[in-house]
Amino acid sequence: MKICVGLSGGVDSSVAALLLKRQGHDVFAMYMQNWKDTTGTLHGDCEWEEERFVAEMVARKLEIPFYFVDLSEEYRKRVVDYMFDEYSKGRTPNPDVMCNREIKFDAFLKVARKMGADMVATGHYCRKEEFCGPDGNPVYRILQGSDANKDQSYFLCRLTQEQLSKAVFPIGELSKQEVRRLAHEADLPSADKKDSQGICFVGKVDLPTFLQQKLSSVEGDAVEILPAYYKGSELFQKQKALLSKGAPFTSDELSLLATPMNYADVSLETESYRSGRHHTKKTRFVENGLWKHAGRHEGAQFFTVGQRKGLGIGGHKEPVFVLSTDVERNLVFVGEGYRHPGLYRSALYIRAEEIHWIRPDLALSAGGSLPVSVRIRYRQPLQKACLYMQEDVMYIFFDQPQRGITPGQFAVWYSRLGDAGSQEYEMLGSGAIY
Repeated sequence: MKICVGLSGGVDSSVAALLLKRQGHDVFAMYMQNWKDTTGTLHGDCEWEEERFVAEMVARKLEIPFYFVDLSEEYRKRVVDYMFDEYSKGRTPNPDVMCNREIKFDAFLKVARKMGADMVATGHYCRKEEFCGPDGNPVYRILQGSDANKDQSYFLCRLTQEQLSKAVFPIGELSKQEVRRLAHEADLPSADKKDSQGICFVGKVDLPTFLQQKLSSVEGDAVEILPAYYKGSELFQKQKALLSKGAPFTSDELSLLATPMNYADVSLETESYRSGRHHTKKTRFVENGLWKHAGRHEGAQFFTVGQRKGLGIGGHKEPVFVLSTDVERNLVFVGEGYRHPGLYRSALYIRAEEIHWIRPDLALSAGGSLPVSVRIRYRQPLQKACLYMQEDVMYIFFDQPQRGITPGQFAVWYSRLGDAGSQEYEMLGSGAIY
């Protein structure tokens, strides 16, 4: 079988190529350049050139053909523009998820196919299985990687059956330590290369600087929400009462539970006063015991729910976290402490048009429900939950309240394979959080 390996210059894709060659496949490597602009990046100007150089050395070591393809224009249109659009709406996108769907297993796959490849391989830590469906056609499923600490199935949550039919994940059965060992034994140039960080193909960035290429920096206020606020919040108290009652929930009750706090009733008031020997007239914010002015920021669109670093807010015993943002009013709402009530939600919702089933044969119909395990961010341990499908929306209700549910990120649901003691999970689908 002729297989194109997306060779990035990292150790994972290098070992993927090594294993495929050892298995007797006709392997060739291709390095994709997806980003050129270094605005806001925190690495050297020529990092992609260094990556390409390492990838080419790996291909030479493995004695496989090496090619280069520039997909930067596709990446800008289909990944970076998506990022800017989501941030402008006050949501937090996941470019790595979109890069896999739009670039690696679409644009890159098409180029590889034109070059004669039957399949495309990547260095993802996940596993693919194939079985025959009731209609006699093959069905593909994605399982978590054997190394629980490196499982990357989450990032493949938007792939289709067609894309999976052409995908190969050679290192899914291995641990990171085994991958390093194989690379050293084969004397691969990437054996000791550190794992990449930051945005897929862009790298680590100073996010405000990066986003200011298209999103204007506008100073605004940060507002600290005090615990006393929730005693008078009608939404919070109704949600608390429903959770005390417990399941089953009606559709209206699920809608209420999945509604995030938006702090629309919170506004800052100022008052004038005179200070000093000369009674200079000054202005200060009025404190009311429910919320207070906490600081200034450069734009609400640059912040994400659950964020701790980069707030520049001091004077607290415990860390301060972002609870919510309001891009229309340019306000960032924050709260002190890991257990702040505004950090937790028991349910979320996904619009029907945003729901994606990797296994369409298992898709829920309106009125259907399904117990699953869910993660709302990469590397989060799986959380027990239940899906509730309605006509135009799907609710996810968690057994335990979840910290930092972030609009724009993907909720991904899994199903356990085998008995209750099994640790094998299949990824079934995903959806963008609202």
